[in-house]
Amino acid sequence: MTNVSVIIPTYNRLQSLKSAINSVLEQTYKDYEIIVVDDGSTDGTTDYITRFPFIRYLYQPNKGVSCSRNRGLSIAKGKYISFLDSDDIWKKDKLKKQVSILEQNPEIKACYTNETWIKNGKNFNQHKKHQKYSGWIFEKTLPLCIISPSSIMLKKELFSTIGEFDEDLAVCEDYDLWIRLTAHHQVYYIDDPLIIKNGGHKDQLSKKHWGMDRFRTYALEKILNTNISSNQRKAVIKQLREKYFVLKNGAFKRKNIPFWIECNLKEKKACFKYWLKEFLQLFTCN
Repeated sequence: MTNVSVIIPTYNRLQSLKSAINSVLEQTYKDYEIIVVDDGSTDGTTDYITRFPFIRYLYQPNKGVSCSRNRGLSIAKGKYISFLDSDDIWKKDKLKKQVSILEQNPEIKACYTNETWIKNGKNFNQHKKHQKYSGWIFEKTLPLCIISPSSIMLKKELFSTIGEFDEDLAVCEDYDLWIRLTAHHQVYYIDDPLIIKNGGHKDQLSKKHWGMDRFRTYALEKILNTNISSNQRKAVIKQLREKYFVLKNGAFKRKNIPFWIECNLKEKKACFKYWLKEFLQLFTCN
């Protein structure tokens, strides 16, 4: 049985894909399989990948990164799953260190690492809001995505309980998965920059969509309808209020009044549901 399945989704990124694959081949840990899911590339990706018979290659019409990752998951044979975006690369000990952590700590089912950011060819310092944490980090994951898909390794069994990537999300699909993960599981953080994230290029998904909080609020609303604790629910409601406020301001600046009204109604509805539940609980206790 293969121990680690490395899933690489790609779409018209042949040059950076070559570097991503090379960074896997150079790993000091060797018990892995590589799965490349080509999301409809037209840049010669197919011809390049077929040179490597040991790479499991799947081609599909363009359906988005969530569908690509889920497609890779559907055929993965590994005990552990690692994702690698085709514009990122790994340091050579990345898999070795993560497998070691998970093998030595069976109660931990996922771990992620620090990262080096490169933007337009230059080092880019992470901000304080991107600080990373270890343990029960649910509340830390709510403001924004602090876990990079390229940095995490998870036990495959997790996906049967937390679900896979939401294919309805054009972006922030990773944020959505991580809040579902951290709501019920600890996550171990390795404070070592074991991946290099490359940003600033034109085809970054975050550049194609304005207002990332539009997609994060969708994820937060979803998790309110799941089995989470009272304290987690409070944290989600607080975060929703903040994000609705930001979105309303953005909609006002864009003169998008219908969107402003929608956000306002959502905020009132979410807050009313929360406070009503809290009041009823206090009343029942007394």
